[in-house]
Amino acid sequence: MTDAEALYGTDVPIAPLERMIVGKLSFTLEEGALRHIRVGEAEILRGISFLVRDKDWGTLVPQLDLLDRQVSEQRALITMRAVYENNAARLIVQLNIAAEANRLVVSAIGVAEGDFETNRAGFTLLHPAGLAGQPVRIGHSDGKTSETEFPRLIDPWQPFMDITEMAHKDNGLEVTCTLLGDTFETEDQRQWGDASFKTYNRPLAKPWPYVLEDGSNLDQSVEVCWRACRTAPARWKTGQVENEDPVRFPETAILVNAIDVDRAIATPSDIRDVAPQRLLCSLDETLGDVSGQCRAFAALQRHFPEVTLDLEAVCTFEQRPQTALERLRKDIDAAGFLPASILVCPSVDRQSTPPGSEWPACPPLEEIHDASNAAFADLPRGGGMVTFFPELNRKRPPVEKLDFVSHALCPIVHAADDVSVMETLESIPHITASARAFIGKTQYRIGPCTVAMRHNPYGKRTIPNPGRDRVCMAHDDPRHSAAFGAAYAIGLACALAPSGIAVWTPSELYGPRGLIGPLRDVVTMLARFSHQAVKEASVQNVLGRLRVETSDLLVNLAPENRNDLPAFGWRQNTD
Repeated sequence: MTDAEALYGTDVPIAPLERMIVGKLSFTLEEGALRHIRVGEAEILRGISFLVRDKDWGTLVPQLDLLDRQVSEQRALITMRAVYENNAARLIVQLNIAAEANRLVVSAIGVAEGDFETNRAGFTLLHPAGLAGQPVRIGHSDGKTSETEFPRLIDPWQPFMDITEMAHKDNGLEVTCTLLGDTFETEDQRQWGDASFKTYNRPLAKPWPYVLEDGSNLDQSVEVCWRACRTAPARWKTGQVENEDPVRFPETAILVNAIDVDRAIATPSDIRDVAPQRLLCSLDETLGDVSGQCRAFAALQRHFPEVTLDLEAVCTFEQRPQTALERLRKDIDAAGFLPASILVCPSVDRQSTPPGSEWPACPPLEEIHDASNAAFADLPRGGGMVTFFPELNRKRPPVEKLDFVSHALCPIVHAADDVSVMETLESIPHITASARAFIGKTQYRIGPCTVAMRHNPYGKRTIPNPGRDRVCMAHDDPRHSAAFGAAYAIGLACALAPSGIAVWTPSELYGPRGLIGPLRDVVTMLARFSHQAVKEASVQNVLGRLRVETSDLLVNLAPENRNDLPAFGWRQNTD
């Protein structure tokens, strides 16, 4: 095994990075995108990139060629040619970067060769998640301005619309971004796990996918200026759950599909050696043979009586909820399956309903959970989403009817490079604080949270990854089974621990998101922390720290050695 395979699970090389410094301005240049744009030590933007999305919101990777480069200490001029291919059509774009001591301009001029289908083609700006609660001035296309702030709690919809200019203050600087060439709006990207707010071109209310017709032109630009200002308001800080009792580390669950039960029974050490407190049994009515799935989980329960089994039921509701859930209860009882709790989620809610789209036909959640309460009155009952926080935030369940609320997490929705994946840990306190704002003290569970994606709410499928690369929304991510995936899981535990989560599910049992590689040892270790008081937990400066009653755990989330820890390594001190 090569060093790269041990760290990342793949030999596919990391995209080359170049650190650019022009006066006090600095940024990282990565495949035509600007990242971590700073003035001195202050990060003014997380990134600027020209992105092209396909009809499933997958990101098209361009062929890049450098056309011109002139770089000095006081100025940088870089010109590149980017060619995006989609089916038989191409979008050819000239990207220009002009950086000076107090000004940065990034522009794009493009032309379509053939009818080019896309969901979006244009500039995206990322504003750091730490700007939550900071004031911002928005300029609109009619010449008017509005004074507002970056949302503190995660906004399910777009907080800013029809943008031509944005100006915010932070770290002693006033930063102004001027956007030309299309209509821009901002979404709260924290809800997908990104550590940023995203300003992008073409409103989501317009139809997508759309076609850039053969020969049509594209012309956009982003200008960023900054100046010193006297005051910088204090940043908003997320806090842990309000509770008189000490926050305790959650129970660890492992997701099991019905098709995996025979294998688990044949090799019981796969579960017993890890010793999770719970198994999350995933029942999917769209797969058919519901009674057979119930019988499989009943067999699992008989062979592992020491583990608590919960049921995640994805239901089609082709019949009225009362009838559908009464029938499910009969199947469960007939199989002899005794789940400790049940989460009911409509199958249509696995697909996202973006702004401007029509909601799919589905019985009201109030009716569904009333029926669940009647059919499963003897069990703790849950609601929420088997997908991610945006879907939960946009379609909130009737919390008063529930014993717990759950959603999943995935760090490769919008970006899949190593830095972006680890940066998603910054957003976890924002997600949990925002969820707590509407679920209150209702028990909070986190469903499957693996690097690779289990369900794709934004397209027809998760993305195949036969080349074992770093791919957004991939069904199989090679880093899951390597040191990177293990370090990410520890970092996630550090980020979740202060929030009073009752249960978390860091892995499936088998498959590409299963208990494989170093992740198995890490989940085994973390499962031992269940119910212990959390004395310290944080993720800062690519280091994660988790201190519970019996252990002090430190993890390095960077690809370089730090604090005497190897790349993506960890150290556990036991008391």
